[in-house]
Amino acid sequence: MKHISAIIAVVMTALAVLPVSAADNNRKVQVAGIAFYNFENLFDTIPNNPEGRDVEFTPGGPRQWDTRKYNEKVHNLAYAISQFKTKVTPLGPAIIGVSEIENRSVMEDVIAQPELKHLDLGIVHHDSPDARGVDVGMIYNKRYFRVENVTNHRLTTIPYRTRDQMCVVGSLLGQRIAVIVNHWPSRIGGQEQSSPNREAAAALSKQIADSLWNVDPEIGVIIMGDLNDDPQDKSCAVVLGAKKKSNGVEAHGFFNPWWSKLDSGVGTLAYKSQWNLFDQIIISGNLVNVPDDRWHFYEAKVLNFDFLKDTEGSRQGYPKRTYSAGSYLGGYSDHFPTEIFLRRYVKNK
Repeated sequence: MKHISAIIAVVMTALAVLPVSAADNNRKVQVAGIAFYNFENLFDTIPNNPEGRDVEFTPGGPRQWDTRKYNEKVHNLAYAISQFKTKVTPLGPAIIGVSEIENRSVMEDVIAQPELKHLDLGIVHHDSPDARGVDVGMIYNKRYFRVENVTNHRLTTIPYRTRDQMCVVGSLLGQRIAVIVNHWPSRIGGQEQSSPNREAAAALSKQIADSLWNVDPEIGVIIMGDLNDDPQDKSCAVVLGAKKKSNGVEAHGFFNPWWSKLDSGVGTLAYKSQWNLFDQIIISGNLVNVPDDRWHFYEAKVLNFDFLKDTEGSRQGYPKRTYSAGSYLGGYSDHFPTEIFLRRYVKNK
């Protein structure tokens, strides 16, 4: 029992349990970060895909993707993640969803970097049938999050193979939540023409959420990923029904905190001098309008750190990507990461 109590004490301290106010000596607040990051084509250098889907990112391929470039990319991503920490989350996010990864081993290489190795991070990964050979995955801090169950859901209602949706159910310091990690179909062919594919993906995410609530009506659901749509687009606003404002969102409805961010001119990627905010973390109502002793949303941030930005010419201020127009830039990703913060109040002991 003493050993268990010591472990709990370490966890509580690591998650930054802070005084609520000088006038409230009976409670403290816990804060947990939940992030998403598109890793932009994190392929290894080995041509090991039986369909040749990874040939572009091999030493003999058009990108001349060699060990030096791969190691630089992995190090860059690890460094970026190490900077997600804040004063109230000193060891970084509890959960980070990721996309555009070739396999589990590239995720293992990222968390093995010196900037992250000391955190004892865990990985969830699943091989998808995607035509480009990329998957989604999740990195989590074992101090805060315990995985209970993982299911993977295939989108079969569109005319080509895309990424499976990965649903991870677990315990965030004792409270069950589910995280659905996505990389919805692209806008190839045009936004309007391709919208039905993302609407189908949104319908699948909603179906997964409804299935979770049929089993456990209290579970909080987070839908995250590179959605290839903005918050006001039909997939998010209509099919998911994710609201711009949190007031009145039902327990089994969704709130989208990124809508107002994009309205203010903040995005995660730029195309033809226009910002988009595809990298979203959408929250169920029972993680918003709930008693303050349960996890609830309080802040969302686009992590557009200066070191993630390009400083050259027309790309200045945009995410510094790995390649641009075929030239190797040695950057991080063509997307900025995003993060939400949950908090809850706990009694002093």
